[in-house]
Amino acid sequence: MISTTTPIIEGHPIEAYFGIVTGEAVVGANIFRDLFASIRDIVGGRSSSYEKVFADARATAIREMEMAAMNLGANAVVGVDLDYEVLGANNSMLMVTASGTAVRIS
Repeated sequence: MISTTTPIIEGHPIEAYFGIVTGEAVVGANIFRDLFASIRDIVGGRSSSYEKVFADARATAIREMEMAAMNLGANAVVGVDLDYEVLGANNSMLMVTASGTAVRIS
């Protein structure tokens, strides 16, 4: 499955359009990750624990979008867009949404 942010895939004409497909992932932060991220805010540096959560959520959302496309008979997704939102009473959850157009390419 090819997924791309571009509207076309060079060298592969689009034969059929199947419509918009999406995938979502909602993840919660935990108290230990928050604690270590707060320490990182004070002393500086990157928060690898949060980076891993973001990367895992993004991969899950893309995988779900691609599965939705495959279920429609597509072999690619074009025009992919990734959105990130913070949810929950204390902004304690992250939602990643992947969306694009499912297509069949040659």
